[in-house]
Amino acid sequence: MAEGHAAARSTLPADGAQAQGAHLIRLESSTGYGTALIEVLKRIESEFRNYDKKALPIRMVIAGGAALFLHTGERVTEDVDATFSRRVLLNDIEVAYRDPDGRAAIIYLDRNYNDTLGLLHENADDDAERVELKEIDRKVLDVRVLTPIDLAVSKLGRFSDQDREDILLLAERGLIDAKNLRKRAGEALKAYVGNLESTQNTIDIACRLLENQASRRKPSGSR
Repeated sequence: MAEGHAAARSTLPADGAQAQGAHLIRLESSTGYGTALIEVLKRIESEFRNYDKKALPIRMVIAGGAALFLHTGERVTEDVDATFSRRVLLNDIEVAYRDPDGRAAIIYLDRNYNDTLGLLHENADDDAERVELKEIDRKVLDVRVLTPIDLAVSKLGRFSDQDREDILLLAERGLIDAKNLRKRAGEALKAYVGNLESTQNTIDIACRLLENQASRRKPSGSR
């Protein structure tokens, strides 16, 4: 279900830690889901405030449907998939809200999320984009989100119908294309062992889907 845009992309100036041209995602509380997601992050930060200050800040990298929402404002999901830069023991975090149709909905932190069983580039966490939240102290919780291309790569492992739709949505928004997906996924695959042939076939299928989508959008008469 689409909620409408609740995140905006802007360019950060080069400041040492961020390369020039890196992007900043602003999470706004203009939708029920956006407000609930902010509340989840605030509760995580609240728990981290009780940690030893030497362990802070802790970096959180958001993946899955919540990451897609941050980039596109669409496809809200109940579970928030995320990894952390340290091993953390968190309480159950669940927030209730109303969807655009006024129905009761929930969002929760998935404490069982594991990013080691699917395809992901080894630099995905380091390349993750900052999420700007005035409600969160970055010295405690450094919130980031997978880049669109790494989010697409992460969806190649399972490659369900929903994953295909998500990849196509990222391309429709101009955030990824077939060439860059093939390159990033190919680089990621080099770090894996197992059924590489099947995964390479999935990469090929995904890139063909993007190429077909791009050709349909091409203006009539263009070459």
